[in-house]
Amino acid sequence: MLDEDLARIRAHRNNIHRYRRLLRTKVSELERQFIERRLAEEQTALDALTADTFPVAFAMPKGSAGSEGAGAEP
Repeated sequence: MLDEDLARIRAHRNNIHRYRRLLRTKVSELERQFIERRLAEEQTALDALTADTFPVAFAMPKGSAGSEGAGAEP
C-alpha cells in the first residue's frame, strides 16, 4: 500500500514539474489556461494524497518565537 502511494506521489510530482516546465515555454493563452488548471489539479491531488499517506503534523508551541527556549541553557 505504501509503495503504491509513494508511486502516486511521485507521478503527481513529476506532472507538476512537467506543467511548470511547459509554462516557461511560449504557449498560447488557451494552452496556458489549460496547463494552469491541470497544475492546480495536480497540486491539490498531491496535497490530499500526501496528507493521507503521512498524517503526522507537528505544530509549534504557542509563544514560541524562533530559537528562544530551545537548546542549552547558559
